[in-house]
Amino acid sequence: MGICKEEAFVGTRYHAGIGATNVGRISLGDMTVDRLGFGAMHLCGSHAWGKRWNRGIARKVLHRVLDLGINLIDTADSYGPGTNEIQIAESLYPYPAGLVVATKGGLLRPDRYSWVPNGRPEHLRRAIEGSLGRLKIERIDLYQLHAPDPEVPIAESIGALADSQQAGKIRHIGISNVSVAELDEARRVAPIVSVQNEYNLRKRTSEDVLAKCESLSICFMPYFPLGGGGSLPALRVRRVADRHGIGVAQVALAWLLSRSPVVLPIPGTHSIEHMEENVRARKIRLTKEDLDELE
Repeated sequence: MGICKEEAFVGTRYHAGIGATNVGRISLGDMTVDRLGFGAMHLCGSHAWGKRWNRGIARKVLHRVLDLGINLIDTADSYGPGTNEIQIAESLYPYPAGLVVATKGGLLRPDRYSWVPNGRPEHLRRAIEGSLGRLKIERIDLYQLHAPDPEVPIAESIGALADSQQAGKIRHIGISNVSVAELDEARRVAPIVSVQNEYNLRKRTSEDVLAKCESLSICFMPYFPLGGGGSLPALRVRRVADRHGIGVAQVALAWLLSRSPVVLPIPGTHSIEHMEENVRARKIRLTKEDLDELE
């Protein structure tokens, strides 16, 4: 039975966007979301670290997200840490009907530059309670294991999430930063509706994970969808952008949307202007020539 289904999508993998707009909605478990989400981590500042800053800008950005029809917001307890979830609640609570707030747990932040896995069940149970409190909700729509802990079998970590799901604290379970083998192991413990790995024009090491997600109809949510920005103005990307009279970031997002019907990018920014540019990528048609050049 398929878990993630893209609605009104035309085409097949890799050249799926040819001749059709990339506008669409996608099923995420029993939820339906726009095929472009919003990653909120940049609202915390550099390296997703620090106290809540510029509360007014965060509020304006998040409200503009909703105005543009985006109804999936991705965050994590490690962004801030903790403060990104508070920003979302302060800006949007009570949440409008249909808004999906996805969060993650399993990474500790001892300092600005460190991300330390902690997949112990007791930690994850505390993390879930913390996220519920900061987001002011009784059930998390999508809770994702942020990364496997090499010291803890992934089955134990997912087992803790499954227990919380049975208790009504989690609606759906996702995983992040995983291999195909880890995805398979997680699926043996609980239904998995999403995978969130780094994937973009520059970094395609999760190609096998994407293929696995497509075969299982699991949503694949690429983070750093713009490749960190630094490599985007490369010659091939610039040529495609110039042909269409658009920006290189829009090319990167349009490429992801055409890559597979299960891809659900979650670009993030603290600029309303940049966010509006990102959203326009939903309507960009990339030709076969464009896609071949970007290979």
